[in-house]
Amino acid sequence: MSELLLNQPEQCTTVRVFNDYGLHARPAAQLAAEARKYAAELTLIHGDTAVDAKSVLDILTLAAPKGTCLVLRACGADAEIALREISRLFDARFQENR
Repeated sequence: MSELLLNQPEQCTTVRVFNDYGLHARPAAQLAAEARKYAAELTLIHGDTAVDAKSVLDILTLAAPKGTCLVLRACGADAEIALREISRLFDARFQENR
């Protein structure tokens, strides 16, 4: 974690993958694009694996199927809004019907 983030509070929320095909390439790309809008350091955690939420490839390594619960961790000045907006993507199933 960078020195600038050490003084910032860390916030976490749990999100669930509702998409029938899990967290595949299209929603992973949407998630990474949304995450890159924020200065906060954003991490997705599944079990013992933590990945950069701003990287599509990192997100795909989670291989998260439908029903998977992930922890979304944010640290930085805009952490709260980042968590809220990214959680909305999960709740809206990334605008997919399946």
